[in-house]
Amino acid sequence: MNHPETETPQQTQPENHAHSAKHKKTSKRELIRQRSIYALPNSFTLAALFAAFFAITQSMHGRYESAAISVFIAMLLDGMDGRIARFTNSQSAFGEQLDSLADMVSFGVAPALIVYNWQLYEFGKLGYCVAFIYCACAALRLALFNTLIGKVSKKWFIGIPSPTAAALMVGMIWLDRSYDGIFDQSSIWVLLLTLFAGLSMVVQIPFWSFKEIKLRHRISFPRMIGMLMLIVLLVLQPALILFLAFFAYSLSGYVMWAWQKWQGGKTRLD
Repeated sequence: MNHPETETPQQTQPENHAHSAKHKKTSKRELIRQRSIYALPNSFTLAALFAAFFAITQSMHGRYESAAISVFIAMLLDGMDGRIARFTNSQSAFGEQLDSLADMVSFGVAPALIVYNWQLYEFGKLGYCVAFIYCACAALRLALFNTLIGKVSKKWFIGIPSPTAAALMVGMIWLDRSYDGIFDQSSIWVLLLTLFAGLSMVVQIPFWSFKEIKLRHRISFPRMIGMLMLIVLLVLQPALILFLAFFAYSLSGYVMWAWQKWQGGKTRLD
């Protein structure tokens, strides 16, 4: 009686070994790909941190314009890391913590040290204290932002964001260098603007976040012309336009809050 042929373990073992090796190779490739994706946004965060570190070292050598521009570069890189993480679906708790620490250096420590080395040292202990107040407010602002994630409407920021405060700080330097030292004879304005920028980060007043703007939607022709004119002005006078834009935004929350109070209505935080 003939029995049906069956595969022996010796016959299937090479096939199983080949399949296992192929699976391990595929898994290894997938692991490398995933790690590369997660490393991409974090590399932008570290690049922003390096730009801030470079800015601090430049201020130590008296190259304040280079320091100011480096902080603006850190702002651009900081704005890109989160978008890249969302685009590649590589958001992680590690990335969030790294981003927060990098922001503290880029928009808290760096601007405070740069402006202190530039002008605030002339006020002695007062300038030292004001620089520290700014730095401390940046830390409080970032801690507050981390605790309010998911609890406050994305339409509003509570207090101005730390990058906006940093832009005000280093924007003064860029403006000063572009217009023949307009702050050299008026250091008191540097002191007051530093204090204003720091306290505005922790004030309990809402500021529009611009997160509701969707660039994919069609825009009208007049708005397009306005945007083109703004771009032209930005190219011609970048220091002036950027400083005025960030300063106007920093005042906008106070204006809306005062208007609502004057009208007798509730503010957005009431």
